[in-house]
Amino acid sequence: MWYVIEGYDGQDVLSKRLAARAEHLARLTALRDEGRLMLAGPCPAIDAEDPGPAGFSGSLVVAEFGSLEAARAWADADPYLAAGVYQRVEVRPFRRVLP
Repeated sequence: MWYVIEGYDGQDVLSKRLAARAEHLARLTALRDEGRLMLAGPCPAIDAEDPGPAGFSGSLVVAEFGSLEAARAWADADPYLAAGVYQRVEVRPFRRVLP
């Protein structure tokens, strides 16, 4: 089943985000290579493609896991969480309709 994983950034964490980015992307790349990633990306903190020093308000991942518990376990192991980028993470089931 598909799951939405939404991480919410804390305040002034851009430097922490940048430091943990390579590890974070490696995990997403592995999901993609396994055919389990629908989409992933950050949410700019301002209305701009490149928010610069304003940074990001969080990230969204939609990926396939065997269960809600497996999705939560994967989210709990995210380098952004370990580095203190995310102040909280929500995981919930997702039902794809379009496209």
